[in-house]
Amino acid sequence: MVFDADFSSEEQWIAGRSWAYPHGGPTNPGDNKLDHLVADPSYSRTGVFRATRRPDGNWDAGLLTTEGSPEGFLVRAGDVLEARVRLPVETGAWPAIWTWLDGGQEIDIFEYHPDNPDLLELSNRVRGRHLYFRNPAVRPGAWVDFRVELGARSVVWWVNGARVFDDRRGVGRSWRAHLIVNLSVCAGRYHPAPAPGTSEMSYEVAELRVYRG
Repeated sequence: MVFDADFSSEEQWIAGRSWAYPHGGPTNPGDNKLDHLVADPSYSRTGVFRATRRPDGNWDAGLLTTEGSPEGFLVRAGDVLEARVRLPVETGAWPAIWTWLDGGQEIDIFEYHPDNPDLLELSNRVRGRHLYFRNPAVRPGAWVDFRVELGARSVVWWVNGARVFDDRRGVGRSWRAHLIVNLSVCAGRYHPAPAPGTSEMSYEVAELRVYRG
């Protein structure tokens, strides 16, 4: 094991900004997001990633990244990432664990939208492969276990112990990227925005580890 996430650690993680967002944040409307990233530790540092409605229509939202942190951890080709996640229940929630470096290198360990309650989005955006994975065990509020083998020739996803997607594209031998964990909020173009009566949403990441052979 080369990385064991301690979300409270300011050595491992930077809160509330990422160059995956224009100018490092705090907003990203071009990606149909209502996020307004905040460094407030109550939004991310406990492993519960939260978002709350703002008066201006955006949402204060939690994001952590290893990009720019003192440790500056990078996942590499050949690494295996494991995570345990409790999915959100609120319409408009958009949780994800993903990778990013220098404008790309994105592997989406998962994305989820409660309006598609049984569906996980698993994506290799480095080489253009993805799967919409449906399963009855995937539902709002459920705990889900992920294992992703970040292979040079193939990225392989396991969900709740079952091998569900072998993309046969991989990331290439020299691939590396930082980790991002966050809760975005949908603006309504592709998935419904939050209901008017919703003022808060959250999801939890109980474990996040990286292994290297």
